[in-house]
Order: sequence, then structure tokens, then C-alpha cells
Amino acid sequence: MAQPNILFIMTDQQRFDTIAALGAPIVRTPNLDRLVARGIACTNAYTTCPVCVPTRYTMMSGCEPSATEWLTNWAPATSVRARCGPYLPEVLAARGYRTWGLGKFHTEPRLEPLGFHLQEYSEELWPTEQEFLADDYVKWLRERSPAFHHLEQVHGERTDMYYVPQLRPMPQELCVESWLTGRALEEMGRADARPWFGLVSFVTPHPPVAPPVPYNRRYNPDEMPNPALGDPAIDAADDYLAWMNHAVWADDISAGQARQIRARYYGSIEFVDHCVGRILDAVEQRADADNTVICFFSDHGDHLGDHRAWQKESFFEASCRVPFLVSWPRKLPAGQRHQGLTALTDLIGLVSAASGEPVLREGHPLLANLRGEVPSRESLIGMYGTPDRKSTRLNSSHGYISYAVFCLKKK
Repeated sequence: MAQPNILFIMTDQQRFDTIAALGAPIVRTPNLDRLVARGIACTNAYTTCPVCVPTRYTMMSGCEPSATEWLTNWAPATSVRARCGPYLPEVLAARGYRTWGLGKFHTEPRLEPLGFHLQEYSEELWPTEQEFLADDYVKWLRERSPAFHHLEQVHGERTDMYYVPQLRPMPQELCVESWLTGRALEEMGRADARPWFGLVSFVTPHPPVAPPVPYNRRYNPDEMPNPALGDPAIDAADDYLAWMNHAVWADDISAGQARQIRARYYGSIEFVDHCVGRILDAVEQRADADNTVICFFSDHGDHLGDHRAWQKESFFEASCRVPFLVSWPRKLPAGQRHQGLTALTDLIGLVSAASGEPVLREGHPLLANLRGEVPSRESLIGMYGTPDRKSTRLNSSHGYISYAVFCLKKK
């Protein structure tokens, strides 16, 4: 059998409970629902270090943060490749794949080559104006519309507006999500006899929460649930979360404001869902659609006020549990639910097994697990923060980053 095409669709900071077909009561996700129907939804999937940079290195390397040495977004820049082996695009390129990666990579160094034949960026932060102007999406936007040349932030206003509901300043066809989708369609349609591996990495729904028209008004804040609050002593047990609230100007967000934020957050997800639909349409029009592996997942979630917290970086499920969908019509059943404990470390093993000899590293043999050939793993170790190392976070009230180990038991 011919090697399958492989497509990763990744969102940023999307909670596990935001897919309608999996029981989310309010958000509308008809195209993610199509993906659920196309394959297997892993309903107990987790990130073992719920913050951006560590999860992305885990995805690329198949190694846990204890091996990559990335346990925060501010770890020293050291070579993950040297410790863990070739990145996933390099593994697949060595097997004859044409590889392309588009969107947010959030590596350190910022423009680290990850082994893709083509790598185009749409990052969320730029340390200098020169790096801002070199961003592939920013260049595309400025070429098409001089009206937006004045923008310092193209995804919404950060600073003290980080968790203030916003409207994207440009129409949806000029938003980064549309650019990313269009580029993915171009790469999928490129004439080339080789199988391809593509990564489509959205910044959305990461704050600032700024969907474009009409997605900014798709949800009524009055119909949103209030944040879920637990025992105050448990909610406050990790005092790092209070610092995180302070760091993003979220110390005093009211329940009413939280409902407004959630309404825009759901609107952002519905916009991404629309883009996913365009990508799915393109896959389904191909002659090799049934031999295309699609993995949809997020790097971590967002508390959205649950447990009196915002952002991520905790082991409450709103933060560390993620959506995780896998489909391969030629080899896997459709419309199934997998309750086994799954992690982002499993991605490299999954697609390497689909394309040839499995490369597991620190992951679980997920493809064999989904086929019922091996049992699910029994536990995961989650960790965040580096012990006995000075925090590099500016203005931190803590002398050291907090550190915790959690064992996530299968239910």
C-alpha cells in the first residue's frame, strides 16, 4: 500500500470541551464534527506540560519535557534535536515525504529549522520590528492592504487588553487563519508524486480573543456559563496561578466579563472550524482522500476563569486536557471514541507507524492501541516548571518557578 499523506491541524489554547459532537453544548463546530465522524476521537488526551513551547517540542520530538529540558516558555535555548533525535519532519523526509509547515512554531531560537522542506511563519510575538516585518503572514497582509500597515499587533491587542473581548481589525479574508488555510490548500494541491506531511498551526483561539466579523457576535454572552469554581483552598493551592492572573491583567475579571470572553472565544473557535472545513473539503476532493491521515489537536487549554484562573500552566483539566482527533479511513474505523490515556508524545509514533517503522521514543504505540492490538497506557506524568532554577519571568513575585509532578490515572 502507498504511504499515506499526513496532515496535522493544530490550534493554540483550545480547551478539550469545545467540540459539539463530543458533547459541548453551545459552541458550533460542524467541521470538527466531520472530523469526529471521519475517525476516532481520543477523549482522554493530555499535554504533559501545558504551555506553548514545551508542547511544541514534545510534538516534534516525541519526548517528554524532562527529556527536551523545556518545562516552561523561558528555558535556556538548548538543542532538543541533539538530545532526542531528528524532528518528525526529518523522520518523514527520510522516508520520501515532501514536508511543509505553516503557522505558529514558537521555538527557541525563534526561527529554528525543524526539518521541513518548506517552513512559513505566523507567530504571535516579535521582539523587534525587523522580525515583525519578516513574518510571512505580516508580509502577505501588508502586500494586500496598505490600510493595515499601522498595526503593531495583527492578531488583536495584547498588553492590558490581553483578556478584553475584541474585534479583529481586518476582514476575515485577510486574517491569519485565512492566509494559513489558503497556503495549506496550495501545498496540498502541489503537483508532486511524493506523499506529503503538512503541519497547519493556528494561533487561534489563543488570546487576545479577537474573532473577525461575523464571528465576533455569534454567541450571546448572557447564554454563556459562569466559570466553574471549586473549593477555594484547592483552587488557590498553586499560588503560581495568582501570578499568572496578575501577569495578564486578569486579577479582577468578573463573572459577567468572563462570559463575554467565552462568547468571543467560542466565536474564534467557530472561525477556525470554518477554515478546517475548507481544508477538509480539499482533502475529500482528492483521489487519495481515504489514504490521508489527519490529526487534529491543541497544545493545551485555557482556564477561562475556571478555578479562579486564566491562561494555562496548571493541571486542572481546563488547562492540560486537549482535543485530539485521529482519522485514516483506509485503516481506522469511523465515528469511534477512544477512552485510553493519550498524549502529544504519541503523535510521532502514530504517524511514523503509519508511514513505515514506528519511532516511539517516549510515546505510546497509539496506532496499535487504536487498532486494539496493544492496551492503553496506565498513567502519565505531568510537570511544569524547572526546580532550583531562577525564574527568568520579568517582575515575577516568585524567586523560583513552581514545580509539580502529577500522575494522570486512566478512569
